[in-house]
Amino acid sequence: MIAKLSGALDSTGEDWVIIDVNGVGYMVFCSGRTLRALPAVGGAVSLLIETHVREDHIHLFGFQDAGEKSWFTLLQTVQGVGAKVALGVLSLFGSDELAQIVAAADKTALTRVSGVGPKVAGRIVTELKDKVAKMDLGSSAFMATSSTGAASGSAASTDKMAAGDAVSALVNLGYGRADAFGAIASVGRRLGADVTVETLITEGLKELAA
Repeated sequence: MIAKLSGALDSTGEDWVIIDVNGVGYMVFCSGRTLRALPAVGGAVSLLIETHVREDHIHLFGFQDAGEKSWFTLLQTVQGVGAKVALGVLSLFGSDELAQIVAAADKTALTRVSGVGPKVAGRIVTELKDKVAKMDLGSSAFMATSSTGAASGSAASTDKMAAGDAVSALVNLGYGRADAFGAIASVGRRLGADVTVETLITEGLKELAA
């Protein structure tokens, strides 16, 4: 089983690269974000690899970091999401941004991905919400975003400690951790870095009651 490839970038395509490793060319399928991060042809490249073995083919999928690789595996646990769709999601969203989207149940953002309709988007946020709530996402999970879903260059992250305290407060009030996390993530993205714990809790309660 191939877990990592390091070599020279031989050529690239729409969703693949060929890596020359000591004279042997390996075709590796990648997300658009990984492809854009690669050097020019001839440059040194190193990718983490997930190998899919089927009766009729062996496919290699390459990732620039462990976070992207983990999301690739996690996304495919959702019914209707195969390798192609998972790469499409990761082409549009980075690992941290995807965590925010799932935590906030932003199905609309996911439908921007080719092959992801409302039903599949709904399954992604529903089936992965609890798993994302248990991840150590750090302050990036509460990053303020613009109306298009992209991170705002002028907005700082909501304070990690304040967000954690607000989530704990909502859990103590009887809400599930996943629901509380999603509500605070949504509020944090909307209000930005200067929001207080009290405001997070108040606005979080409004999100949960909506």
